[in-house]
Amino acid sequence: MSDETQATLSEVPAKFKDIVEKIETMSVMELHELVKVFEEKFGVSAAAVAVAGPAIAGEAAEEKSTFTVKLTDFGAQKIAVIKVVKEALALGLKEAKDLVDAAPSVLKEGVKKEDAEALKKKIEEAGGKVELA
Repeated sequence: MSDETQATLSEVPAKFKDIVEKIETMSVMELHELVKVFEEKFGVSAAAVAVAGPAIAGEAAEEKSTFTVKLTDFGAQKIAVIKVVKEALALGLKEAKDLVDAAPSVLKEGVKKEDAEALKKKIEEAGGKVELA
């Protein structure tokens, strides 16, 4: 475990450490599934929290350096979009299909502007619709 990860864990209350450690080892698809379980079980929406977060923090005067790439719609060319997502995120076919089927869904977070725009372009060329946040 890196020093940065260890420092983050030291800030987590003891009663949540084991949960946080388990979450850290999960794949993107497992985390996506976990979020869906929480949404259904507790009647909450992760999207509402994500939208409220930046509004609460206020707008930064600087240009954003990292972006979240969100697939909003796969359009008429679903198979082409699945292929692009599979290749771009190095996923298996089933994982890529599940992610595309779950649209709107976050594909990648903390992406540099150039990389986010390149991924957006590839997906849009395949027929999908992408939002950068």
